[in-house]
Amino acid sequence: MDYAAQDPRGGYAEGVPCWVDAMLPDVEGGKRFYGELFGWTFGEAAGPEYGHYVMAYRDGLPVAALAPKTDGRMPTVWTVYLATPDAAALAGRIKDAGGSVVMEAMRVGPFGTPGLSADPEGAVFGLWQGGTHQGFGLRRRPGSFCWTEVYSRDKDLVDPFYEGVFGYGVCDLDLDGEEFRTWSPAGAEPGPDTAIGGRGLVSGSFPAEMPAHFLVYFNVADADATAAAVTRLGGRVQAPPFDIPYGRIAVLTDNQGATFAVLQD
Repeated sequence: MDYAAQDPRGGYAEGVPCWVDAMLPDVEGGKRFYGELFGWTFGEAAGPEYGHYVMAYRDGLPVAALAPKTDGRMPTVWTVYLATPDAAALAGRIKDAGGSVVMEAMRVGPFGTPGLSADPEGAVFGLWQGGTHQGFGLRRRPGSFCWTEVYSRDKDLVDPFYEGVFGYGVCDLDLDGEEFRTWSPAGAEPGPDTAIGGRGLVSGSFPAEMPAHFLVYFNVADADATAAAVTRLGGRVQAPPFDIPYGRIAVLTDNQGATFAVLQD
């Protein structure tokens, strides 16, 4: 069952990943990199009132966006946005649950209302209250978003946060000795068929200084070929392609420093 349209008001059910964007030092360079890597095309940059936001398309459908960093101290990063019918109310629940608000929810013309929040360990994620832009036009197909997961150090701190704020149903897995928890939207039977994201643990395989963070995945037809293309385009392979029960994945960094992952079904 696809939980993209379970909100009776249309769009995505609360807590479901509905959009991703990358903050980059060089948007034109990002367009060249991701255009070749994923076959994306791009619209015209929005005006300064919308942060010169550039929409990315695959097969004519919206899949992501690129935006210029307004301050060099900002991280070069991919951000996942979780859907909500009321971004301000959700931000309030996040603060009440021990999280924080990084950027207050603020309406962006007719398109919708974004915000940025962080969980109790500091992992940053976006909120999106859809207007004319509800989110992804294409998901789980080559060149489009397919999954996200947060990596945390203290599951006893972050699990109650996400499950309390979003009402996620959970399913615990053992992936080659690594504990992993998947999330399903409130009201759905938890399990692989309804999972929309998950929580992993920052373990010994991560650098000691690695902070809690979200990782965004894009679907690809060939993970090995994609990893090779990233290297050719000036990026880096953080984790070479390897198999998991759900496909073949790799963790990659683009030529400006934004990290993402790919999944070959």
